[in-house]
Amino acid sequence: MINCLIVDDSPIARDILLEYCRFLPKLNVVGSCCDALDARDKMADHEIDILYVDINMPVLSGIELVRTINKKPQVIFTTAYNEYAVEAFELSASDYLVKPFSLDRFIIATDKAVNNIMNAIEARSHSLRDNFLFIKNERATHRIDADKILYLEASRNNTKVVTEDEMFISTTPLSLIEKNLPAKRFQRVHRSFIINTSKVTSLHGNKVFIKQNELPLGNNFKSDFVKAIGLDGF
Repeated sequence: MINCLIVDDSPIARDILLEYCRFLPKLNVVGSCCDALDARDKMADHEIDILYVDINMPVLSGIELVRTINKKPQVIFTTAYNEYAVEAFELSASDYLVKPFSLDRFIIATDKAVNNIMNAIEARSHSLRDNFLFIKNERATHRIDADKILYLEASRNNTKVVTEDEMFISTTPLSLIEKNLPAKRFQRVHRSFIINTSKVTSLHGNKVFIKQNELPLGNNFKSDFVKAIGLDGF
């Protein structure tokens, strides 16, 4: 469910928005407020995903309200005036509805806000997956913090995984583990070695050093590796 909050000093405008929201079952209206201060109280008690807010209101305008919000929801301004559109979009508003607006225009604005929410959730999910991976050995499957991996070494069908804290042998081939590694941080430097580029301490000819570990740098991988660590022309 998508939690939404309606803020408008006009009872008729609030009723119209409530009616429109009922056409979209995914919307859960957690409140309908007549002013911005009441809305701030509601937002302190509920996680709001979409804020439908009028601009011209007493005490605190809709634009002023949005400026006071630290964790901003998707904002859809609903107003009888179009001269505030530029200011509204400077606040990263999802959409700007000029009254009177139709149900289909409301749905378009809401779908845009929902898509923004889903994209943000997906981005966070990818970020979380990029931070961890699961690696199996003979006894168990371990969740490994990718940032702590120093390097991985192929050993027949097994893989030696060396982290800041430990070393263990995975029963998964290096080629399969490679597919789940964050590509921006890990680089193959040899047919048998993949390293965490953020852990490189020095480079000497065809040798890469990660702390006390000396690793080979294959000629076929050298060009891509030096580009990856920002040493083009080395």
